[in-house]
Amino acid sequence: MKLHKASAAVAAVLTLSLAATACGSGEGSGSDGDKITIGIKFDQPGLGLKTPDGKYTGFDVDVATYVAKELGYEASDIVWKQAPSAERENLIKNGDVKFVVATYSITDKRKQEVDFAGPYLLAHQDLLVRADDSSITKVEDLNTKKLCSVTGSTSAQNVKNKLAPDADLQQLGGYSECLTGLENGAVDALTTDDSILAGFAAQQQHQGKFKLAGLKMSDEHYGIGLKKGDKDLQSKINKALEKMKSDKSWDKFVKANFGPANYKNEPAPEITEAS
Repeated sequence: MKLHKASAAVAAVLTLSLAATACGSGEGSGSDGDKITIGIKFDQPGLGLKTPDGKYTGFDVDVATYVAKELGYEASDIVWKQAPSAERENLIKNGDVKFVVATYSITDKRKQEVDFAGPYLLAHQDLLVRADDSSITKVEDLNTKKLCSVTGSTSAQNVKNKLAPDADLQQLGGYSECLTGLENGAVDALTTDDSILAGFAAQQQHQGKFKLAGLKMSDEHYGIGLKKGDKDLQSKINKALEKMKSDKSWDKFVKANFGPANYKNEPAPEITEAS
């Protein structure tokens, strides 16, 4: 009788262990039951912004919500996770998110670690400077200036390695920190994609303080990052993006998020990331 009870106890422990393992594997894929975890930026107005009241707004948020719905998830099923530039690959590889929609430029280097779907937006690298600053009219002018960008951003390396190698480059944790430095004169320019810069410049508290330099220093194809080798998810996301363009949702999202900044966006790009 005692042996029977002991065996039953062992069986119960094994059952609980297997159940815990199953739950763990679900979380590791960026989904947990009826929920899906998506990585976005929390500090980019017009693209990915967490507002003081806990809501999430921006073009990337709208795109991610649309894609999630096509995958079978309602907006209420989404768990938003902050995805800083330097952490995007890790979040994907560790299974902390199902996918990342966070001004994530598709590059050959990144494609060694993760796969992409899309692209869904074509942006260009530019500079944001103070409205009264007329000393920066071309990229070479940065060689005598203090330039700010975000750790892990391709924009910073593009300037330092190719365009203005003598620029005094400062890499900080977020664009908001760079913007503060630009406003108080600690840095002379902020570089990243024009879509991001336009979002900051259009904020009510910043209107009239900054301006875009209007330099197209690179082409940035924004893609949706996902775990390497997940061709099924890549295909499903690409289909969702195609539908988003064909039913005019893409145009609606662009107008809603970039319209106030008079951002001159490129047309919706062709899908190139496919198996």
